[in-house]
Amino acid sequence: MSSVQQQYEYASHGETDTERLAAALGRLAEPGSVLTLEGDLGAGKTRFSQALAKALGVPGVVNSPTFTIIKEYEGRLPLYHMDVYRLTEAEADELGLDEYFFGKGVTLVEWASRIEELLPEERLAVEIAHVEGGGWTERRLTLTPYGERYAAWCRELERDGLLRLDSSGREG
Repeated sequence: MSSVQQQYEYASHGETDTERLAAALGRLAEPGSVLTLEGDLGAGKTRFSQALAKALGVPGVVNSPTFTIIKEYEGRLPLYHMDVYRLTEAEADELGLDEYFFGKGVTLVEWASRIEELLPEERLAVEIAHVEGGGWTERRLTLTPYGERYAAWCRELERDGLLRLDSSGREG
């Protein structure tokens, strides 16, 4: 795998836009899909997670598993929603995360950079950032696919007009 990955960008002008992207990813998800989610507090990670869960057919309330670390939800596919912010890599390693990563559901990991060494090589990394001068609701989501499955997802979403190659022109 190349050290520099191709990246895609998505401009969100509010929650509805963020929901649109998460829903599209939820439709593409299949057993063993792993998405990682990074962003400052208040960036929209929980809103993204809720929209992904809805796209997977998860009923009811979905919120950040900040203190429980892992929440499991049933839908079209199981959703394993993790928040590893409060864990060390050693603590996370003791949780047997591979059972989730390579299981029958979709794994969504918030603050994934804290357990970088434990993540599967193939995954879709999503970073949410506030846009400077863009007001309270403006976000830029950067998607970095690791592995052909996720690269194909991004290409499909680019063809559909949801994503665009990042403006820096980096290629993997």
